[in-house]
Amino acid sequence: MASPSEPAGKFSTMTRLLLTRHAQSEWNASGRWQGQADPPLSELGRGQAARAAEAVGSVDGIVASSLERARHTADIIAEAIGVGPVVSTQLLIERDAGEWSGLTRAEINVHWPGYLELDRRPPGYEPDEQFLARVLAGVHALAEHFGPSTDVLVVAHAGVIYALEAHLGESFERIPNLSGRWVEFNGVALELGPRVHLLEQDAPAPDLL
Repeated sequence: MASPSEPAGKFSTMTRLLLTRHAQSEWNASGRWQGQADPPLSELGRGQAARAAEAVGSVDGIVASSLERARHTADIIAEAIGVGPVVSTQLLIERDAGEWSGLTRAEINVHWPGYLELDRRPPGYEPDEQFLARVLAGVHALAEHFGPSTDVLVVAHAGVIYALEAHLGESFERIPNLSGRWVEFNGVALELGPRVHLLEQDAPAPDLL
């Protein structure tokens, strides 16, 4: 599966993972912070996943976070393109949002005034180091599982993509549902490839983990 801006075969000896944010969930639609809560896809999200399948192209495997919004997105795409079964992993579930899970930004601002503006988080929020270690373990496990010269679609979460981008030196940029980032593994190190938007016409969803 070549990305729109990368020629096919450029990284043919690498394991290439297209880490993609899931389709819209019901809590995305209502503006609620998700974390490791497990709301289902919205009706719009199910349609998004079906449309995104048309842009995926050829892949050697499909992986999903074990959270329903990612797994259902992956199942819809897998059925549409005839690749499967979907491999599920808990290592690439979203960051635990702790006490903020299920709350809107307005509710967070009432109970934790100033936290969002100052980039502070509640006590139960999964720490950066712990989250990154889990995500890196997940990526390396997938690279080992699929091996070199493979292209794999990985349906995960915005926080997973942000953590990898920051770790590999990329500046922060919000990512919509069903957009993603190529990550390449050459057997030694990870490299970032380009971002990919499977639904160019869709406006970015609220950035709620």
